[in-house]
Amino acid sequence: MSKRYAGIAWTETGYRVEVLDDTGRHVAEPSSWSGGQVGELIAWLGGLGDGPAPAVVLDSTNGLLDGPMTAAGLEVYRADPWLLPPRPRFGSVPAGQLAEQARTAPGAPARVTAEGGTLTGRAEEYFDGVRRGEPARAALTEAGGCFDHGRRDDRRVALTFDDGPDPVYTRQVVEILERYGARATFFCVGHHVAALPDEVRRIASYGHELGNHSWSHPFLPDLTPAELREQLDRTAEELDRVTGAVPTWFRPPYGALTPEVLAALEGHPTTLAMWDVDARDWSRPGPEQIAATVLEGAGPGSVVLMHEGAGDRAQTVQALPSIIEGLLERGLELVTVGELAAMAGPTAGA
Repeated sequence: MSKRYAGIAWTETGYRVEVLDDTGRHVAEPSSWSGGQVGELIAWLGGLGDGPAPAVVLDSTNGLLDGPMTAAGLEVYRADPWLLPPRPRFGSVPAGQLAEQARTAPGAPARVTAEGGTLTGRAEEYFDGVRRGEPARAALTEAGGCFDHGRRDDRRVALTFDDGPDPVYTRQVVEILERYGARATFFCVGHHVAALPDEVRRIASYGHELGNHSWSHPFLPDLTPAELREQLDRTAEELDRVTGAVPTWFRPPYGALTPEVLAALEGHPTTLAMWDVDARDWSRPGPEQIAATVLEGAGPGSVVLMHEGAGDRAQTVQALPSIIEGLLERGLELVTVGELAAMAGPTAGA
């Protein structure tokens, strides 16, 4: 059986898929899928003719598919910018070019693992960029443009959920929060907001806060300043269209605040929302470990990072009641990032 490659591009309206065999012939007609049809897309790839599913090829501006696809057992690769032709200002490299890159240079794209996440193989570059950005980020925090956590004498905690909405897990998270009378902040990606507007309205209807998490969850250092701002502005416009309100918070995917990213964001009408407790639930270490990580790290004023979209978030859902009960038993109230920040001084995130 010859090797097959499924290039998947994100566009303004969803995903475009082209599947090639090792001779460059199309295995199936190019197809289009909405951002809410990831489960159906995975099933389609798995049932595509005889033999194993094709290897999936994404580019680094698409951080929404590797999680659910690796969880489903698919072979996923990331083609980085230096391997590819220029992208359009809004969208990834076309699907056919992604598949062709993997077909003609199969050793070049990086294999993405569930353990390493989207940035498998680029961790050193990521951490170096964050270190270089620390002085500018500290100055921005001092000026009130970046929020990491609240005051340590404020007996409240902000639970936050990234990468949604999701057609399955978002509703489960909202129902658990409602059971305990807790409010949270959901940092949404525009790609999913456009596909699942009713889920976004449902989040808002329960009194939760909505934040901006970019359109396609890209690795921000790979974007030009214009592309970065386009990601934020399109997502803000979509959230405003769906809910009637423009988000005031932006959480950068992966927290990748390099000096170049911070310079591109200078003057943008948004406040950065970071965190001081990372549940690391994206790595799916088990619900008990997720709960333990949060409860060991969280205290008064904490902002907790979790996820309810762009992957298999069943473990997060399973861990959430234990997390909430553990925090409530300590006398900590669960509020939104905006509520936590409102009581904080200008240097609370320092």
